[in-house]
Amino acid sequence: MNDFQMNKTPRSCRWSRWSRNSWAAFASLHRCVTIGVLAVGMSILLLATQTVHAQQSDSVAIYREMAIDEVGISGRIAAPTPNAVSQVTLFDRKEQGPAPLQTLEDALRLTPSVDIRERGSKGIQADISVRGGSFDQTMVMLNGIDFTDARTGHQSHSLPVDIDCVSGIDLVEGVPGVGAYAGAVNIRTAPLMPDYLRFEGAGGQYGYAYGNISGAATRERLTLFTAASYRRSDGYMHNTDFANYNAFLRATYEASRAGSFEFQAGYQERSFGSNGFYAAYNPDQWEQTSTALASLRWSVPLGRFKLGSSVSYRKNFDRYDWTRGTPLNRHNTDNVGARLWSDLRWAAGTTSLGGDYTYNHIYSTNLGEPLDRPHGLYTHAKARHVGNIWLRHVKQWRRWEAAASGGVSLTPYGTSALWNVSADYRPAEGLHVGAGIAQSMRLPTFTDLYYSSPAQINNLDLTPEHAITYRLGADYTRARWHVALQSYYRAGRDIIDWVLREDMGGKWHSEQSSRLATFGVELSGGYRSEEGFLRRATLLYAYVTTSQDNRLVTKNAMDYMRHKAALNVEVRFLRRLTLSLTGALYDRAGSYLFYPVAGDSSLSERRSYDPYFLLDGRLSWEKGICRLYVDATNITDTDYCEMGGIRRPGAWVTGGIVLTIGR
Repeated sequence: MNDFQMNKTPRSCRWSRWSRNSWAAFASLHRCVTIGVLAVGMSILLLATQTVHAQQSDSVAIYREMAIDEVGISGRIAAPTPNAVSQVTLFDRKEQGPAPLQTLEDALRLTPSVDIRERGSKGIQADISVRGGSFDQTMVMLNGIDFTDARTGHQSHSLPVDIDCVSGIDLVEGVPGVGAYAGAVNIRTAPLMPDYLRFEGAGGQYGYAYGNISGAATRERLTLFTAASYRRSDGYMHNTDFANYNAFLRATYEASRAGSFEFQAGYQERSFGSNGFYAAYNPDQWEQTSTALASLRWSVPLGRFKLGSSVSYRKNFDRYDWTRGTPLNRHNTDNVGARLWSDLRWAAGTTSLGGDYTYNHIYSTNLGEPLDRPHGLYTHAKARHVGNIWLRHVKQWRRWEAAASGGVSLTPYGTSALWNVSADYRPAEGLHVGAGIAQSMRLPTFTDLYYSSPAQINNLDLTPEHAITYRLGADYTRARWHVALQSYYRAGRDIIDWVLREDMGGKWHSEQSSRLATFGVELSGGYRSEEGFLRRATLLYAYVTTSQDNRLVTKNAMDYMRHKAALNVEVRFLRRLTLSLTGALYDRAGSYLFYPVAGDSSLSERRSYDPYFLLDGRLSWEKGICRLYVDATNITDTDYCEMGGIRRPGAWVTGGIVLTIGR
């Protein structure tokens, strides 16, 4: 708190910024917070969208030191896109740090809104689906920048950040434009502290090894945050070995007049045995991917106006071997994005006007239109341009907030009008009620349109998917307790999926169903304390159902997570020991083809997904700069699969050490 601006008056002190760092609590809210009283009964309440003035009293003149048990500051972090309807926190580092989480996928798995379907282990390849949608219907953002892969949603989660870099993950709803059909997952990164150096090393069964080094340096208005890691394993069964490299840099700078600048860049390379990943009967598949990304964002306040812009780029290479060591498909994709917006604060509220542009391009040996002349190894290519223009207005008064936005999306398929409206009400301290309606869409991926193989038939006649989503929810926080209830209904049309067609020789065909309605309910609650034996206990439950056509055999749309229930308990004992246990029950709808003989596709049987229970735990000891931990996943050694009959790991024990030096 040694770097703030303070304007003194005879009666009060006004803090216009808690610190100059963009990751600081008040600065990240982009709100002006006035604290009028620091008294014995100190209470600070920051509403989601308005400044709160504490009651004036003579106690401002009281100067005395006292112990305050805990001061709660509640607020909503500024949306990563100015036209978003709402956002829900899925993961918070401070809240869930001691939990047995090794990857981003582990953090998302224990949220009621997200379904994680892993093929491999330790997050090597996983699909992220939101509220009954498919992985292609989910937008993936890193610090508010859209890095969704235009080729396939399988690659969208390939981000060069580890769980130690992540300060929070949010579900962003109602993002107008192309991509966030079911919702958007925004991953936020931030350093652990202004200046520090952190090292983590771990190892365990199946030749598992992990090393990570990260740190940050803050000098006045500049903050640099960087991390690098390596993760590998020999695999838990034949051809499930992997190696993964990550490198990430984020820099923020606040100029006195030029505004705020935020730069991020990262690189990831991974290779992995893909036993059964894309054809369950083939145990010898293999894949290698490399991803580079970067973005620059700028914003500046100009009186009642605020201007902002961003540019981004993502490059992805993919090599797929049907038989390991023999390349079959290669892909080279480029995604370029740019955004410009302006906010105006006036008596009637805040009005935002903005637009964005995206360019997607692919070179491939399989996807796209045939080239007259090969481009190196590639024989096919395709490009497309997408633009969005939107206008949004937000009004707050007393305990209410209302917002509405409308826009136009310009795509190769024509022009589409998109809109959303929302309302929030806080009838009492700690209680929030919200509702909203949003229209969304997404374009077919290059894989949807062009992928063909001996088992798959492509479809060039696909058109964009559209949906209208209705949501209603409430949450309540009081002292150490919190509870939340969310419900939603999504009316979708022109849903894209791969359908097994016996009339086409038993092949998968990329098709569109006319309608698909999805309804869901999510309930979560918990207890948290900074002292005592029980430190944290959370319970969640999610239910999803759709108007599925049971006559169709599909790959994605019908294999949603029907029931999910999880309980996490964290206890502290013997002063420095912490034990965190998570038990979760999963029940997935849909079915898959099971092949009893590896390599033989002529023998198969259709099986429904069976419910399964997973128990994970972490025991950790911490003193000073050192923390030791032991993780055990799938302690009950449950035999289960999340996609296509691909067997997941049984019990797996790892251990590690973390050293953190900083201030």
